[in-house]
Amino acid sequence: MMNSLRQKIANSVHSISGVGLGNFVLDAPPGEPGLYPPNGIVWRVNSDFTAMLCGGISALLLQMLHPLALAGVWDHSNFRHDMTGRLRRTSQFIAVTTFGTRADAQMLIRQVRAIHDRVTGVDNQGVAYSANDPQLLTWVHVAEVSSFLSAHLRYCNPDLSLQEQDSYLRDSARVAIALGARDVPRSRAEVADYFTQLRPQLRCDERTREVMQLLLNAPAPVAAARPVTKAFMLAASDLLPRWAQEMAGLKASPLRRRLSRQTIHAVAGVLRWAVQNGAYHRACRRMGITPVIR
Repeated sequence: MMNSLRQKIANSVHSISGVGLGNFVLDAPPGEPGLYPPNGIVWRVNSDFTAMLCGGISALLLQMLHPLALAGVWDHSNFRHDMTGRLRRTSQFIAVTTFGTRADAQMLIRQVRAIHDRVTGVDNQGVAYSANDPQLLTWVHVAEVSSFLSAHLRYCNPDLSLQEQDSYLRDSARVAIALGARDVPRSRAEVADYFTQLRPQLRCDERTREVMQLLLNAPAPVAAARPVTKAFMLAASDLLPRWAQEMAGLKASPLRRRLSRQTIHAVAGVLRWAVQNGAYHRACRRMGITPVIR
């Protein structure tokens, strides 16, 4: 009975994670290194599904405040019909570049760069954009890693030292630079300064709100998971910097924030019990090490 329940939960998780796509083998060949050392800071921060899902959704919300990032999604993505698919593909990129072999990670980076070559146009105010613009790539990266780190601190390890946080940001820059980003912030202080500099370029208009609402109302993988899905969406909004919450109109009451955090902490325990074959676990098998029990 318990094994059946565990498998059902794990299957639901895999259905919305990059592992579920099955395009990359993370547990072979034995001993094959990746971009990051086993159980190093990037592995540790990126290993928890609950925190990464909250952080990933929060990152997408934050990214949409940049008009050129929004324009690329608006013009070239099928997010209106397949929001879950977009989340799954983003999840796969993070999983492979974090836990996959170096060869697979580099191949996926090349594939993404090739896709970005075709993502060009002008936004709704006539400003030209390109997904391979180094400055735009830096924005997307900073929104991601700052959100992942915030989620890790809230739902995994609030005692992660400032030195370890800076190490995570410094090491994570490797993938961003490989994609073409430049002048990537590599510490908490540099990220804070970066957001201060970028804020005048950000905006929340009708298109921004439409994309955000489509994301926040993305369907649950199964009907029974709808309340949990809603909690994840609220938790993701709650992870946004205060200024971004206010800009996007996503600031929740203290009671709603407290309830969502309690729900996510409870769900995290269940998911950690159920998911025993995620990207992190498979990479540990490849490298012949024991997963860290959370």
